[in-house]
Amino acid sequence: MKKLYSRLGMVLILAGSLLVGRTSHAQVFTPETTVNPAAILADTTERREVVVTPEAKKRKEAADSAKRTEHMFRAFGFKGIRLTRPGKAAMLALVLPGAGQIYNHSYWKLPLVYGGLGGVIYGEIFYQQGYREFSVAYNKVTQQGVPLHDESLGDRARLFNTADALNTGVVFYRGYRDIFYLYIGLVYGLQIVDALVDAHLKDFDVSDDLTFHWEPTLMAVPGQRAAFPTNPGLTFALRVK
Repeated sequence: MKKLYSRLGMVLILAGSLLVGRTSHAQVFTPETTVNPAAILADTTERREVVVTPEAKKRKEAADSAKRTEHMFRAFGFKGIRLTRPGKAAMLALVLPGAGQIYNHSYWKLPLVYGGLGGVIYGEIFYQQGYREFSVAYNKVTQQGVPLHDESLGDRARLFNTADALNTGVVFYRGYRDIFYLYIGLVYGLQIVDALVDAHLKDFDVSDDLTFHWEPTLMAVPGQRAAFPTNPGLTFALRVK
């Protein structure tokens, strides 16, 4: 009987020691380590903040032609005028026609610029010469008494038979002379605008990774018959950078 009690005591002691050893390795949660469900943070991809360093910002601004600045008219210690690329292209085109296109490396536009300016300047010179010839001829006939068809009136003016006809020629050539002044200003201004816009679009993103995307697709139509559940269409995606 004593042996039985002693064996039961040993079994109880052994079982107690095993339980104490298992619980000693269990994790103990203190108030500081207890997880609060309300304090669970969101996914890192949703709360990630993009940090732009000053160096990265400068590189981005340098890559943008509208923000890139350069000096112009720098000489003899003068720092020059600080202009953006479009501003410098426009200033060069203002000082010398075609210089803005050369600055933008758009050499194929030079024949258009000089051809347009050459055409309107030639027209201006032609009508100015005609106006001068007829105005001088009209004054000679009406004020100096030079007869009509005299060789001193000019090759075109001496073909007219009356003084009123000479005055009509004066009005005609003067009108077109004034219009060609407008044409010269228009062509001159257009080449400045072209240099300005071309400089703005010089670094324009024409890669495949654009903000606006579209592609053909088959779109499901509610209420359509089972034989034709979809219709062809286009899908558009606009990504805000």
